[in-house]
Formats: sequence, structure tokens, C-alpha cells
Amino acid sequence: MMKKPKEDIDLLTFPSAWNHLSFSSDPPPKILKIALFVKKWPHRSHAGGLERHALTLHLALAKRGHELHIFTTSSPNSSFARYPINNLNFHLSKPTAGGYLEQAIAWKQFQTQNSTGRPFDVIHTESVGLLHTRAKNLTNLAVTWHGIAYETIHSDIIQELLRTPEEQQANVLTERAMKVVEEVRFFPRYSHHVATSDHAGDVLKRIYMIPEERVHTILNGVDEEIFKPDLSQGNDFKEKFGISKSRSLILGMAGRLVKDKGHPLIFEALKQIFVENNKFQESVIVLVAGDGPWGARYRDLRANILVLGPLEQAQLARFYNAIDIFVNPTLRAQGLDHTLLEAMLTGTPVMATRLGSITGSVVVGPEMGYTFPPNVASLKKALYRVWNDGREVLEKKGKVARQRGLQLFTATKMAAAYERLFLCISKEEYCKYQNPFT
Repeated sequence: MMKKPKEDIDLLTFPSAWNHLSFSSDPPPKILKIALFVKKWPHRSHAGGLERHALTLHLALAKRGHELHIFTTSSPNSSFARYPINNLNFHLSKPTAGGYLEQAIAWKQFQTQNSTGRPFDVIHTESVGLLHTRAKNLTNLAVTWHGIAYETIHSDIIQELLRTPEEQQANVLTERAMKVVEEVRFFPRYSHHVATSDHAGDVLKRIYMIPEERVHTILNGVDEEIFKPDLSQGNDFKEKFGISKSRSLILGMAGRLVKDKGHPLIFEALKQIFVENNKFQESVIVLVAGDGPWGARYRDLRANILVLGPLEQAQLARFYNAIDIFVNPTLRAQGLDHTLLEAMLTGTPVMATRLGSITGSVVVGPEMGYTFPPNVASLKKALYRVWNDGREVLEKKGKVARQRGLQLFTATKMAAAYERLFLCISKEEYCKYQNPFT
């Protein structure tokens, strides 16, 4: 009986994350002219997930030889970053009073570049860097969503449940529902949509009713050359901050130390555990990398909590190598947090809030980490479980976490997927992928 020939996959209707596919590392078949609209370009360690995504992805695309034109805001308080890459071009404008990209100026800059040499093959906007009013007629445009209002409703529910009696009740849930309706109306004006998590991709198709051939899931990726296992780096980091070898467990947290990142939640959980269990307090140390209002509160809590301040990427890699588990108590059900991916690539197991984007794409099973519902009792239970499991169990989970990280969350994987999407948008022949599964 003759074997049935393999059918090519139509990438535009591929239902899963493109990170699961393997794209060639050979030079691209076509050098693309790419426009990027992004509200802000990252400055050192002061960058959110959207800015870090923009930097990692578009530097990788420029290194692949593509011609990049980045339309973004100038930084009033510091000098703008410079890169020794000739095909990476920045077009700056003063931000609006609200810190956004001045649409009229950025659009004029774009039109000038679009009529210089050859027109853009593809236009990319990080969230609403380019507003829908200008994007609506651009068929070669892709928008990457780093948070949508429907996901945020989950965060609003959590915040309301965690609200103390002294805090005033907010009316955000009603407002947020109307925001979802508004987004459902204007999102279709963007031609192609990139979801950064499997959960967000599902929401865009089901709730926002965007046709499946216009929704593509590409999970975030981080630099695998920076974030990798290195025992000596971890030991040097511990020595630098005077961390005793007698400590049986080192917990780590990183990012902005603010309310919506879950710091009131974990602060209260740790505070209660330290009071009720002396052994836990004596054997555990907590390292906190980042800045924000909760930093001072952590410093006042106990001597075994070290607040390190914001760290550059290379220092962050050492930090992940020094800890036994990375804890992310975020209350924000948006996007895909880079810190979880960085920790996993360094071989560190993770513990995170049970949100759709996290359980759907990152911590998909107990073999690589822990998840918990966002309340103090559940978080305490998870912390005790980590403590009881100990280093040996955590090391095994860390190895599984790293394997998943290498499979899905590297910058190389992410950039290869975006490159293929952009090629596909520019020319239909690149939308076919040879199916290795049949």
C-alpha cells in the first residue's frame, strides 16, 4: 500500500504556538524591510516585559540581516542606547504628556521611510504602539498583544478578593467589562494578531471573535546565551552577598515590587510563616531583586530577607543560579512573564500564581514547578511544600524546567517564529510548512 504523502501545514491556521515548530537557522530566503512601532525602547534594567520583548526580538531580527526601522519615543532623562548594527535604524519623537508615541509624528516618519528605497514588507506594533485608526488599512501589519482587557478581569477579581475592609471598593470590574467590549470592536482593524501565550490566543479567537487565520501564538523568549546554568556564577553571587551555606533553601523573587505583582500576598504569607515556624525562618533566606514600594517593607520584615535592588541581565542570570526556586506571585493575568522563562532556562524550578497564561504555557505540570491560587492560605501551603520537598526534589524539577525552556522559550526560537510569520505576511509561499508529524 502506498504511503500517503505528507500534507503541508498552513501556518496561518496552525492552532498551537509556533515555538513548537522547527525553522531553519540558515540565512533567510528574503531580507525584509520591517517597521516597528513601540511606545518606549528599554533603558538598562528599567524595562517592562513589552520593552524587553521588543529589544530581544528586533535585535535578533537585525542580526539575521533584516532592515529594521524602529519608531519610538526619545528618552528625556537619559541618552538613547546605541548599537553597532548598520541595519538597525531608530526614528525618535518626543513622547506625549501621557508618555505615549506621538502618532502624527511617528506616522509621518513612517511614510517617509516607506517611500524611501522600497516600501516596508511588514509592519509590527507592540500592543497599541500604532493605534488602530492608522493600522486599519495595513494588510501587512501584525500586532503583538502583551495584555488584553479580558485577561485583566481575572486580575481585578483577585484584587477585589484580597481587598482589606479598610480599602475602598473599586468599580473597576464594570469599567473593565466595557473595555473588553471596546477592544472586541477595534481589534479586528489590525490584520494579524500575535498572542504571547496559549491562553491569550484562545481568548482572541473565542471571545474577541478574530478569525483563526489572523491569530498566531508565539510565546515569549529570552536570551539563552545569558540565561543558562552556571554553578560557579551562583556560588559567586551567594558569596558576594554573604549568604551562609547553612541555609537549606534560597527563595528568589525578581521584578517590580508593586501591589499587582503580588507582593502584598507573599509578604503576608512569609510574615505568618516566620511567626508560626522558627525552623522555616532559620533555614530559609529570601532574595528579592527589583525596586518599588514593597522593597522597604521586605527590609523591615526579617533579617533573612535580602533586597538587592534592580539587577542588569548578567547579574540576574547569576541571581537565578544562586537560588533554589524562583517565586512569582503576580496578580496580573496578562502576557507571559519573562522572569519565569529566565529562571527556567537557568535550570531553576518555578512557583507561580495559577493564572491561565502560566498554567497553559509555562508551568504545565508539577514536574517543573508549583502553582497556587492567589490567596494567603494557598501560598503558605505551597511554600511549606517547597520547603519539605527540599533541594534534591527542586534540582530534578529544575532540569525538567530547563528542558521545556530550551524547547520553547529561547530568543532564537521566538525570533525564528516571528521571522517566518513576517515572511509569510510578505509573501504567501512562505506560509506553507512541511509537516513532520504525518
